[in-house]
Amino acid sequence: MIVVRKIVVVLLVFALLFSSVLFEVDILSAEESKNPDIDISSKSAILIEASSGMVIYEKNADEQLRPASVTKIMTLLIIFEEIDKGNLALDDIVTITEHAASMGGSQCFFEAGEQQTVEDLIKCIEIASGNDAAVAMAEHIAGSEALFVDMMNKRALELGMNNTSFKNACGLEAEGHFTSARDIAIMSRELIVNHPEIKEYSTIWMDYIIHKTSRGESRFDLANTNKFLKQYSGATGLKTGYTSQAKYCMSATAERNGIELIAVIMGADTKEIRNSEAGRLLDYGFSTCEIYTDTEVLPNDLCFNVKYGVKDITIYNAVEEKQISIISASPDDVKKEILPYNNLEAPIYKGDIIGVIQYSVNGEVIEEEFIYSGEDIAKKSYSYSFKDLVTRIFMVK
Repeated sequence: MIVVRKIVVVLLVFALLFSSVLFEVDILSAEESKNPDIDISSKSAILIEASSGMVIYEKNADEQLRPASVTKIMTLLIIFEEIDKGNLALDDIVTITEHAASMGGSQCFFEAGEQQTVEDLIKCIEIASGNDAAVAMAEHIAGSEALFVDMMNKRALELGMNNTSFKNACGLEAEGHFTSARDIAIMSRELIVNHPEIKEYSTIWMDYIIHKTSRGESRFDLANTNKFLKQYSGATGLKTGYTSQAKYCMSATAERNGIELIAVIMGADTKEIRNSEAGRLLDYGFSTCEIYTDTEVLPNDLCFNVKYGVKDITIYNAVEEKQISIISASPDDVKKEILPYNNLEAPIYKGDIIGVIQYSVNGEVIEEEFIYSGEDIAKKSYSYSFKDLVTRIFMVK
């Protein structure tokens, strides 16, 4: 009897151990199935496709964290938007203030009263991550860094960056200065898609500026802080950051075979981990993205009905070919719909938006293209309507 009891106890223990092993395997399998090919140890990360903004991978993407010098992406975005508005030019001269020259951390060692061009300051911000250069540009654009920070926060809200609060233009540690991986991806996408000229600066490995002070001129070499450029094939930027509290952060952009991706890493323990995990995300993205090409965005004979118009409206085919990057799907899975706006009514003028082309995968819209009128469509007058009615009557057989 004692032997039997011992056997039963052994079997029960074995059964419990075996069931616990099975349970552990099930948990691991469920966790691994979320992103089976990516192991990210950093606090937060996100990977998006640039043209559509589709999210491919995310981890704690909305957690509010310190961004360090990745902050400068917003500073650069506003600079390029001001250039587009005509409020700023690359050859404009900026005078460095005492406040800008006093910035610590990474800097280009400007002196108060020194003058530099906007373009050289952009280089200093993007290549060398100069805090003094970022603040100098902020003051030049808005009159003070505080007013520029207001511009940064307003622009963040406009872009839907709901987990962001900027307190300075450069990313130095400040209470209440935070953002999220998703928000960094949003502003990165806005910068590289609408201002691709940023890559002319973000891909520079080495350059220099000339300090011009009361003591004369001297050369100052700029070395790119983003070593990822040399480590990852197709890397185009965008911005790195580090402080002891933020740890290692980066918005990494890369392009291969017409596909452009943005990988954001926040709170990595080391620079090596940050770069390695950014590369891992990008590898995953390039392996799951495909290009869909619409060779005839709008048929040449397409027209929409116009209420009260003297005739139907022809379409201005502004885009003859459209390329879209899609995620984890065959290009055959892309559904395209041409949708005129409801109740189009005359008068309509050339260039008016009259509809939209939607591209979707599995019911999710991934890209939209506006449709524009190719001509003016006048509204029918009473005399025109009478003549048209008479014509129709006599044309009836």
